[in-house]
Amino acid sequence: MERDKLIERFFSMATEYGVKILAAIIIWIVGIWIIKRITWWINRAMEKSNYEPGLKKFLSNLVSWTLKVLLIVIILGKLGIETTSFAAILAAAGLAIGMALQGSLANFAGGVLLMIFKPFKVGDLIEAQDVMGVVKEIEIFTTKLNTLDNKEVILPNGALSNGPITNYSSEAIRRVDLSVGVSYDADMKKTKEVLLNMLHQIPQVLKDPEPQVEVFELGEYSVNFVVRPWCKNEDYWDVYFKTVEGIKRSLDEAGIEIPYPISVEIQKDND
Repeated sequence: MERDKLIERFFSMATEYGVKILAAIIIWIVGIWIIKRITWWINRAMEKSNYEPGLKKFLSNLVSWTLKVLLIVIILGKLGIETTSFAAILAAAGLAIGMALQGSLANFAGGVLLMIFKPFKVGDLIEAQDVMGVVKEIEIFTTKLNTLDNKEVILPNGALSNGPITNYSSEAIRRVDLSVGVSYDADMKKTKEVLLNMLHQIPQVLKDPEPQVEVFELGEYSVNFVVRPWCKNEDYWDVYFKTVEGIKRSLDEAGIEIPYPISVEIQKDND
């Protein structure tokens, strides 16, 4: 009699847990299929929005693993396992990891913001955190720049995303800003004509917007002019150097003096 009760109890438990296990397997299969579809939709949306490959891969993996953890918790509950303590352990572990990785999480959040809002891209010339350079690589925690003298600088994304960023490559054209001082004896109209004529002879200087030469300051020893030609972004440094050289050459040829400080030494004869 006792044996019959044990057998009956065994089959009852086997039936009960067998149904739960079967249901858990079905939930797992359906859940994994749904997770794959969700990640596929997310990847497709990010491709349409031209997200950075690194960010796209990270977000896809993050969503996938988060949903899988949630699926496991659901399956454990379906099997009759208490999930409240399990969720509490996960929350405590997440809090501890977050406290230990505050700096890294700030850099991660900064990297996500940079990849979403895209203030610059690989190949752009930028200035940030007192560093100027060409963007070499944008990673989830750091951004690598190559300075103009070919040094690699690695900037943490947390600080980079929270500070001012100057992007010199975002616009198609740029203005070269230079200044030059001439003698007070020089004719201002002639000086402007000489400098403008010099700018018009540089092929890379744009006609629209027109180059500008104006008096901006009456200095202590000179009348100071601003010289502002416009050019395509890729021609900036070529125009800069040609303009600097052209200013000196054209003023010399026109006989217009560029004043420089003169010191006078006075010696007293005690004899």
